[in-house]
Amino acid sequence: MSPATEPLLGPKRQRELLNFVRAYGTGSVNELARLLGVSTSTVRRDLNELQERGLLERVHGGAAPVSDDVEPIRPLREVAYADEKRRIGQAAAAHVADHSTILVLGGTTTEAMLPFLGTIRGLTVLTNSLMVVNRLSQYSDIDLVVLGGLLRRQEMSLLGHLTIAGLDEFGIDQVFSGAFGIDPEIGVTGTNLSETQTDRSLASSAKLVMLADRSKFAQRGPARLVPTSAVAHLITDHEADAAVLDRFRAVGVDVETC
Repeated sequence: MSPATEPLLGPKRQRELLNFVRAYGTGSVNELARLLGVSTSTVRRDLNELQERGLLERVHGGAAPVSDDVEPIRPLREVAYADEKRRIGQAAAAHVADHSTILVLGGTTTEAMLPFLGTIRGLTVLTNSLMVVNRLSQYSDIDLVVLGGLLRRQEMSLLGHLTIAGLDEFGIDQVFSGAFGIDPEIGVTGTNLSETQTDRSLASSAKLVMLADRSKFAQRGPARLVPTSAVAHLITDHEADAAVLDRFRAVGVDVETC
């Protein structure tokens, strides 16, 4: 969802609010106001009305879906910040060396780097995402390793102890991951509680490169995956808040904008 060029009328505005919160698992009042081109008081009033109708839950500073186990809607995530994700993906691929072994976690931002991996020589890619497998299968020069486990159909990802056990078989140079939210003080957060242990283990298996467009700095998921100290490199778009990026740099994260 991009910033509105003109204020939306009440019913349509509330539908946009609800779609955003369902897609991203949360939404801050300030971010929603900016995206919709209305005042924060208007957003608060809409959120209160949607809560009264049982469509979402008001939380501190914003709103969240009524479900405790938030499942962002993939089609909406794919179109949100698409240009930024493509630039981030291209910048991420530039950090992959020939004859290296990388782990690519699932997500619409990490998937944006996949088209740029085809020219890297001697590359081995590990993943627990069947979406990543499908998109990389066309590159015959890439050795593709699937980490097995229990299939989570909504995201087409594999999780559980079998997924984690497979990590011991490889020397991984870099991990490329997206995130639902990332904060300089709190670290990387996710939304799906059932995947927390798998995501935490995968993200901690090697040098962690985070791919996050600017919207990820304005939201926070219920599951804390890794602390900020675990992030070696952060790639984001050039419109991200400079003050937020300085806070990442202050705690030792190498920040790149594109």
